[in-house]
Formats: sequence, C-alpha cells, structure tokens
Amino acid sequence: MPRQYIPAVEHGVKEYLKAGPLGFPVIDVSVTLYDGQYHSVDSSDMAFRRAGILAMKEALPQCNPVLLEPIAQVTISIPTEHTGQAQTVITKRRGQILGFDTKRGWTGWDEVKANMPQSELHDLIVDLRSLTVGVGTFEWKFDHLAELTGRDAEIIVSQRKEGAV
Repeated sequence: MPRQYIPAVEHGVKEYLKAGPLGFPVIDVSVTLYDGQYHSVDSSDMAFRRAGILAMKEALPQCNPVLLEPIAQVTISIPTEHTGQAQTVITKRRGQILGFDTKRGWTGWDEVKANMPQSELHDLIVDLRSLTVGVGTFEWKFDHLAELTGRDAEIIVSQRKEGAV
C-alpha cells in the first residue's frame, strides 16, 4: 500500500471515533495499520478513508467497549439540621459521599462533599432548595469518567440502537 494513503485511513478512523457505534466519542483506543490492498485504478484517498471507517465499524464491537459517564465533584452547602437529608438526596442520585464538615465562617452550616454522575445534577438545586426552605446551594466541577453499568447502560444502548435518542 502506498504511504500516501495512510493519512486517509487515519482520517477515516478518527472520523468514526468522533461518534462511535452509539453516537458517543470513543477514547482510550489504539489503532495499528498493518497492511492494505492497492489498485492503481480504483484506489483513492476517499476509498482508503472509507476503508478506515469500515474497519473500525467491524473491529470496535469485538473490543468489548464500555460506556463512560462524567462524574462531578459536588460540594453542597446546607444548614446543619438538613445534612442527613442532603446525604439521602445524594445517595438516591447514585452519589458517593466523600465526607462532610462545618462550613468555615458559617455558624450552623455544613459542607457535604460527594462524587455524583453529572446526569444526576440537572435538578439537584430544586431538591436542595425545597429541603432547606430555599437556602441550600451546591457547586460542582468535573472530576473523572467512570464506567456506566447495569440498567442505565442497557437503556442507553437499546435507545441508541433503536435510534430513539
């Protein structure tokens, strides 16, 4: 295979990895091109780009891919009397409590630190405000990616395969 077509294959592979088989970016993958067939009349950049896409479509399902979800580090500021209830809210949202302590400079307030899936944050403020008569708040920042398993993963995969999402 002439070297001039290698960038076209790479472009096709990268194009496929942007959306992957379920429409999500694919990360942490290594691809090696060993060889390819070349024909002086039919070969073109477009043909080799397409070959890269087709190779990934065929190979990726055999690699046992997993879904990853973003996990956020969350800090909830809440009156001390509601700390226990806030912890219940966190665990119901698949969160992992890392700990809690008094909030510096705020008498009668606690800060609860937790890791929570980012998908569970969309209406967290509503729950916190209703729990605390409108005064609870939270801050979050991206922390890491974690494997999504179980029913949630099955639902996403089946929806993507059906084209519902």
